Amino acid sequence: MANAQNKPEDTEKWEPVPPVVTAGKVVGEAPSDAVVLFDAKSGLSQWKDVASGGDAKWDVKGDVLTVNKSSGNIETKKSFGSYQLHIEWKVPANITGTGQGRGNSGVFLASIGKGDDGYELQVLDSYNNKTYVNGMAGSIYKQFIPLANPTRPPGVWNVYDVIWTAPTFDGDKVKTPARVTVLFNGVLVENNIELLGPTQYIGTPAYRKAHGPSPIKLQAHGDKSEPLSFRNIWVREL
Repeated sequence: MANAQNKPEDTEKWEPVPPVVTAGKVVGEAPSDAVVLFDAKSGLSQWKDVASGGDAKWDVKGDVLTVNKSSGNIETKKSFGSYQLHIEWKVPANITGTGQGRGNSGVFLASIGKGDDGYELQVLDSYNNKTYVNGMAGSIYKQFIPLANPTRPPGVWNVYDVIWTAPTFDGDKVKTPARVTVLFNGVLVENNIELLGPTQYIGTPAYRKAHGPSPIKLQAHGDKSEPLSFRNIWVREL
């Protein structure tokens, strides 16, 4: 629990800066056993508004889903335990802003609350954009720095492929922590790491309450930069 003396800067890390890696081309066609969460055919049928539980109100144009910052976060109607996730994202070519105010969003691998509660894989324009390194693209927010920075330039699609092992609990006590592996544009950036608990903006992460299978959540961050987009989202339950 954060106290009145905590500040966001207390948990920011700026070094070591991960090396820049040029990623290869990635093809993300959904396999036959996947649950398609978003494409041109499914639209927003698999998603709901987090705050109200009603229809998701992000913007859909063909096979592209664009964040609607005024409507808030969205999450899947279905809950998932452990899974493999594929998701592609892109910031606009004309993106403005710096640091955390440049193309900020997040993929919450398990959503356990109505706000930004859960386990966040950070989405951010980290192409020539300096910020604290446990808050750059490919990080587990404020917990784990990515092993490399393969972010593509603004206007070009990035790809996350994620293996999520959900935590288990014995009563309210964590039995096995959550684990995650992340490939970012085909580059390994998180290698089967053991999460310290749900991610937090302020304070030290810890497992504070038990939960079961959970939705996957996408963040409508409140920064002032132009909204980013997602496409080609699918999940395979494990």
